[in-house]
Amino acid sequence: MIRPDFFIEQLMNYDISFFAGVPDSLLKNICAYITDHSDPKNNIIAANEGAAMGLAAGYHLATGKIPVVYMQNSGEGNMINPLLSLTDADVYNIPVLLIIGWRGEPGVKDEPQHIKQGKLTLDLLDTVGVKYDVLSGNEDEAAQQIGQAVSYMRQTGEAYALVVRKNTFDTYQLRHIEEYPLALGREEAIQMVAGALDEKTAVVSTTGMISRELFEYRANGQLGHQRDFLTVGSMGHASQIALGIALYKPTRKVCCFDGDGAMLMHMGSVAVIAGCQPKNYYHVVFNNGAHDSVGGQPTVGLKINLADVAKDMGYRQVWIVKSKHELQEALPEYLHADGPVLLEVQVKKGNRKDLGRPTKTPVENKESFMAFLKNRQ
Repeated sequence: MIRPDFFIEQLMNYDISFFAGVPDSLLKNICAYITDHSDPKNNIIAANEGAAMGLAAGYHLATGKIPVVYMQNSGEGNMINPLLSLTDADVYNIPVLLIIGWRGEPGVKDEPQHIKQGKLTLDLLDTVGVKYDVLSGNEDEAAQQIGQAVSYMRQTGEAYALVVRKNTFDTYQLRHIEEYPLALGREEAIQMVAGALDEKTAVVSTTGMISRELFEYRANGQLGHQRDFLTVGSMGHASQIALGIALYKPTRKVCCFDGDGAMLMHMGSVAVIAGCQPKNYYHVVFNNGAHDSVGGQPTVGLKINLADVAKDMGYRQVWIVKSKHELQEALPEYLHADGPVLLEVQVKKGNRKDLGRPTKTPVENKESFMAFLKNRQ
């Protein structure tokens, strides 16, 4: 394994000190080390991977230096537009070192949403013309790979990728943790909101812990899962899935269980929801100011007012709650209002260590959910 401090030291030897990206579970140790040892302006957790490429390009234009963009391989899709139309050699010719976590690597057990992306990760880099190495877990070999990458970028001005397998980096525990005085846990908040919905309400939940906690709530109560569409991948798009349903099932309430990181990833979706004005649209954002599923790296969720953003975009009403009592008080009014409305539930970080995963396949989830939408008008 590679020690995070060793890896960053190698980059620093080449005057590479700027990082932007979206955290990934395979990169959580290196991301934590960067967070603890970098000036905040030199490590920006971006809204999405495409935005990180924009930040990297701006940094290079201002300094002439090589930036780093880190991501899970699922973020390659967000990255490709600026990679090909901004940093590519045929456009502005801007070098960027890409560090990509290889979820779904063939032969390595992983969740369904990562399988296809894992199969295509290297082929996709070949297709877009990005040279790459699969990073070695041996420090001497890794140092040589970094040197080769830097040499290539300096000679060509083009991007270079280091693809990171599971367990490549040694353990590092994040020390710089932003604490907020919040007592309500996300899992309890999810149970309260889900329990307040009537049996005809459709739920679309975002990727990560929120869908897992909703699934366990239904399973433990033997409530069935047909009402819930669990968005296991496609981070940031649950709100638009919910909008599509709401527009074509106008007599049914549709509730989106969103997270702060997911909402921030594609914030423009809020404007589209507001512009459509679906009266049956109920948006809940469980905001803990962190990417909880991939190591607890911070978002700006608790530093800005997400509810005010939705209100200013055109949501009819918004609520912000920070405690169990406030949530209990707000839920009846929220659920009886005409949409689109947003309820921001500020919750503490963390989750149960024994939290399970959905036992239904994505296709089984889709089929039971579509049957629910069809049969319960």
